[in-house]
Amino acid sequence: MRHKILLLVPTALALLTLAACADAQEQRERPPPLVKVEAVAMQDFADRYEAVGTATANEQVTLTAPVTERIVRLGFSDGVFVRRGQVIAELAQGQESAALASAQARAREAEQQLKRIEALKDRGFATKAAYDAQVAAAAAARAEANEARASIGDRVIRAPFSGVASLRQISVGAVVTGGSPIATISDISTIKLDFTVPETMLAALSVGQPISATAAAFPDQRFTGRISAIDPVLDPATRAVKLRALLPNPGGRIKPGMLMNVVLESQPRRAPAVPELAVVNEGDARYVYTIGPDGAAKRLSIQTGGRRGNMVEVTGGLTPGTRIVTEGVVKLSDGMKVAVQGETKPGGGAATKGAAAAK
Repeated sequence: MRHKILLLVPTALALLTLAACADAQEQRERPPPLVKVEAVAMQDFADRYEAVGTATANEQVTLTAPVTERIVRLGFSDGVFVRRGQVIAELAQGQESAALASAQARAREAEQQLKRIEALKDRGFATKAAYDAQVAAAAAARAEANEARASIGDRVIRAPFSGVASLRQISVGAVVTGGSPIATISDISTIKLDFTVPETMLAALSVGQPISATAAAFPDQRFTGRISAIDPVLDPATRAVKLRALLPNPGGRIKPGMLMNVVLESQPRRAPAVPELAVVNEGDARYVYTIGPDGAAKRLSIQTGGRRGNMVEVTGGLTPGTRIVTEGVVKLSDGMKVAVQGETKPGGGAATKGAAAAK
């Protein structure tokens, strides 16, 4: 029995030696991982902040009836463009017209009487007191006529500025009371967009700064404008400041009341950029792989900043032109030999994905 055991020991040692040699041979024959390498380039970055704002008309007014009266004419239709000074509505003015005619007649009579007394005064047949009294009477008659004329003017309602009229809610012949709304005029050639940002952003904001915005109704269109005003008072509850931007609105696509997603960019700059997939994250540390002259991967620590699309800003540890691994980083470790896609291998030919996959 003891003799048999002694015979088995050399056999087992020989098998282990053969297995180790086979593993070593397989390691030597396994091709290095295939990676893609690109040079680091410069790209534009900016600090980006997103908010939600509400669109309002550049100017908007609701025209109301000055007195209780019947509507005899309407000068607008649903949603039409009206010009400044255009008649929107006209109220009945029969009594006012009669009062104006009577006042104008009295004013003419007072003026004629004043001329007669003035002529008599020049010839010494009228006293100065009589002349002064007639001057006052003529002035009072003119004031009365002007008041009657203004009363008629109040019954003709005009657009104070050019804009789009609201949907019509009244009809000719309707009796409206004083203060009743007749039409809303909105100037939407330019849109005011109000939104809030944290007070921590105040140092990066300025009047005239560009913004962009999108609306759910037009997801593929980006509207641009500029900050026109910064509220001097912060909201004490939210510690936020309200901004107002002006957006040109040709075609009137933006409607007052729309919610819009606002993008505000500040501190524009150019910096080295790397693809997001090229960055290895380990806790708070960030790394990329470069390829040394010996064809080995070398792990390099970097500092990162903002993002733009799928590109990451590099704020330290990397310079433009440095060649880094942009695809295949998950297969790498520090010091590992690699095959660079598209580069000639020592034995001739270019490294390909098919060659790297072969075993």
